[in-house]
Amino acid sequence: MESALTAATEAGPGLDSDVAELAIAAAEVVAHGLGRPTQDDAYTATIGQFVARAGQPDAGLVRLAAQAVAAASAGEGELAELWDDAGTTELAEWRGSIARLGANLRTDQ
Repeated sequence: MESALTAATEAGPGLDSDVAELAIAAAEVVAHGLGRPTQDDAYTATIGQFVARAGQPDAGLVRLAAQAVAAASAGEGELAELWDDAGTTELAEWRGSIARLGANLRTDQ
């Protein structure tokens, strides 16, 4: 997880969509570890099993996850461009889900 998050934060502008997607998925795992997932269903059942074994993420990993989400969703990145091409409604839904993930990673909750 940490390598996926670090790759996104170190990539700079124009982040590749594959790197961004992995970072967002890893950040969701971190959010699960905090007990604040944005998705909790059959698709994420194995994340719960992983978190039960791994335990709660430390503050440094949570900060890295929040930074990675910001980098992965930046407007100049390829993933944001792809969502923009998908249409206004889809882009708004994606931005909303990214905002929820970012909020769930805030350490002041």
